[in-house]
Amino acid sequence: MRIFTIGYEKATQAEVIAALEAAGVKRLIDVRAIPASRRPGFSKNILARSLAEHDIDYVHLRALGTPAEGREAARKGKTDVLARVYAGQLELPEAIAQGAQMLDLAAEKPSALLCYEREPAGCHRSLLLRTVAAEAEIVDLFA
Repeated sequence: MRIFTIGYEKATQAEVIAALEAAGVKRLIDVRAIPASRRPGFSKNILARSLAEHDIDYVHLRALGTPAEGREAARKGKTDVLARVYAGQLELPEAIAQGAQMLDLAAEKPSALLCYEREPAGCHRSLLLRTVAAEAEIVDLFA
């Protein structure tokens, strides 16, 4: 299985959609705990509508997002704290269920995980994929 990832930091919505289309992505899986953004075009409803115009499905899996403590650690570059906090998140029943759902969705059609951070190494989406989809081929897209 191949799973794409993309972070919208420093990108416009149009750039993100173009990168998704160029890669052949047909479903965007939003793994933000809070699907809102100060960046224009990246709040849940606006993003979902724009993706639909490009025949890309949108799914939000809130339980796969990072708790506040993890988001704070990521902003400060404390990847060890982020990893610890997020590991606890992934042990929750909702996260386990949504992790399985994410794999099912990605198996159905080409899918990309979306979060804010441009660099996947500093983002929980890399931790998520190492834990839930260790056998998957990961392709990081940049807008």
